[in-house]
Amino acid sequence: MKNLKLFVPLGIFLVLAVFLLKGLDRDPNAMPSALLGKPVPPFRLPDLIDETQPVTEAVFQGQPALINVWGTWCVACRVEHPFLMDLAKRGVPIIGVNYKDERSLALRWLEERGDPYQVNLQDSDGTLGVDLGVFGAPETYLVDSRGVIRYKHIGVLDEQAWSEMEPMYAALKGGSP
Repeated sequence: MKNLKLFVPLGIFLVLAVFLLKGLDRDPNAMPSALLGKPVPPFRLPDLIDETQPVTEAVFQGQPALINVWGTWCVACRVEHPFLMDLAKRGVPIIGVNYKDERSLALRWLEERGDPYQVNLQDSDGTLGVDLGVFGAPETYLVDSRGVIRYKHIGVLDEQAWSEMEPMYAALKGGSP
């Protein structure tokens, strides 16, 4: 009986290891967002470039756009940035949310790497990020012309991820919700 007690911690470890390994197979984009089909939450944040200009959720009215949550501290954002520059050149409107970052670092980042954003919100304390349900950066949302969130992508937006999102964007751009 005493010898069996020695194997209890090993058994617990093995059970936990199985659950953890099973979780590694999950696609982070399979996590549902409570905001899909709902408007972008109300906010009032300074524009990163011109802090005197407050920006509200009205910025999402009139045309479909992407919301891209990014930060200079985010390694994956460095990987994603050239693709965002390419999307901007293709005419895809992108609204940036500089998430939990220092303004001076963000401005230097955009100066060095280019600025793909039509508007860039300064979300220093992460309030909008929390309201959006951001897990981390980068995250990208597809918003329709009425400001309703239609799709959420967690992780680097690249050509493969865009190939899934682009048909939805094209449909929204054509007027179909």
